[in-house]
Amino acid sequence: MSQQLQSLRGMVDLLPGKTRLWRAVESVARAHFQRSGLDEIRTPLLEPTELFNRGIGEATDVVGKEMYTFADRGDRSCSLRPEGTASVVRSAIEHGLLSQGAQKLWYAGPMFRYERPQAGRQRQFHQIGVECLGVSSARSDVEVIVLAWDLLRDLGVSGLELQINSLGTLEDRQRYRQQLVTWLEDRVDQLDTDSQQRLSTNPLRILDSKNPSTQILLADAPTLVEALSQESAKRFETVQVLLNQLAIPFQFNSRLVRGLDYYGHTAFEIVSDQLGAQATVCGGGRYDGLVQQLGGASTPAVGWALGMERLILVLEAEAAANPDGAAARLTATRVPDLYLVNRGDQAEALALRLARQLRAAGVSVELDGSSAAFAKQFKRANRSGAAWAAVIGEEEAQARQVRIKPLLKAGEEQRFELNDPAAVVAVLQTTAQNYLCPEDQR
Repeated sequence: MSQQLQSLRGMVDLLPGKTRLWRAVESVARAHFQRSGLDEIRTPLLEPTELFNRGIGEATDVVGKEMYTFADRGDRSCSLRPEGTASVVRSAIEHGLLSQGAQKLWYAGPMFRYERPQAGRQRQFHQIGVECLGVSSARSDVEVIVLAWDLLRDLGVSGLELQINSLGTLEDRQRYRQQLVTWLEDRVDQLDTDSQQRLSTNPLRILDSKNPSTQILLADAPTLVEALSQESAKRFETVQVLLNQLAIPFQFNSRLVRGLDYYGHTAFEIVSDQLGAQATVCGGGRYDGLVQQLGGASTPAVGWALGMERLILVLEAEAAANPDGAAARLTATRVPDLYLVNRGDQAEALALRLARQLRAAGVSVELDGSSAAFAKQFKRANRSGAAWAAVIGEEEAQARQVRIKPLLKAGEEQRFELNDPAAVVAVLQTTAQNYLCPEDQR
């Protein structure tokens, strides 16, 4: 016997139970994006490596350590996309979208990074992201933050905290970089090994170090906000004023720098405490220089991305903590309206036709195809969670009838003519209204 094959480490199958939840999340997100005037864009999973070298930055961990990169048969260096923003910007430039005015776009799909797999983080992971190109105001920063905040709230995530920082302009960051490097060089022996290496390549990333001793050391380091120009500081103040006006609570986090080189001005993360410790479920910010960096005209831009794997863990924890909340309703197993029990050649043919008619009328029907004894089929019907079972056996087939039997509540069986599926639909719809709780009936 051949050895059983398994998926690669960090490449996880989405089985039907999970896929239903993912689709529910994506449906809520799609509705929010549609109401906000965003259009969907889909880019290739495989891109020229140069796109990420230039867009993300060769000194970042993503490019330097984590990308899946290889030479194709034409000896071109290719990489599986490790994030979505650079691909969206490349596409907008290539197809002339920026000449058509501001572009408000969203995307969803898999990304790839060679990291150590852990809960909520795999080597193939999935993001939903928003990119608004050609918008420059502080108000546009707040608009995309609000979109993310309201989406997460609508999904039922509680315990949210918005953390914000300003990374200023390139000039602000260069000025701050000099201050930070000078300060750190006097304390280089107190830095962890990774931070010592970053000191000469990408010192701002030291602020994002997860090493506890480095974080303690950085508590006394100069902050970027202190190096902001007057104009940058005023812009950041406007962002905070607008957030306050919208009653969105936030915390200023001077160590928030994000992991990619293209950010400037507003940077933010939305974290949740549903996993015991704070877990980032969404992050983003402004990246005004990226379009020009990738060969386009100077174009302001702002966006964010949320990680689906982390978000799903948060939603499941939320559902467990609050069984009556929105997250619990979202994660609940979907059940059919009707389970169709059938046995016998003639009965099975009639059941197939009835199932088709009821489905066309909007009824969710699970058709038992096992030809097993009625007792076994009824056990499966009860496990399905359906409110009703429909029964067609040889007796019903001869009479050209179907029996409708309630499963969730006591009640009388009813018989209907097979040539009158509308009567079955009417009974199911009437009973469904009776099963709704008062909150669902509003």
